Amino acid sequence: MKAFVKDPQARIDYTFDWGPWLRTDTITASSWVAESPLTVAIGSETYTDTTTTLYLTGGDEGGDYMVTNHIVTAGGRIDERSMQIKVRQR
Repeated sequence: MKAFVKDPQARIDYTFDWGPWLRTDTITASSWVAESPLTVAIGSETYTDTTTTLYLTGGDEGGDYMVTNHIVTAGGRIDERSMQIKVRQR
């Protein structure tokens, strides 16, 4: 699992590259869940055939939070990946 450091005031994008796992398949749907008080910025969730992206805001200084991406593919596969966001003053 990946881990990233985010400042409490930052609005930063995070991307998963699903390409190697997908091979010739493509993403047809993507959704994200972030532990509160992290917030997925409204309208920031996007995806391409092989990547998924969102912008995160918020979080309490010193907090460690989980963010999970759920995808569905054209081939009918369903999978999830998670990352840890460590909120630290930078």
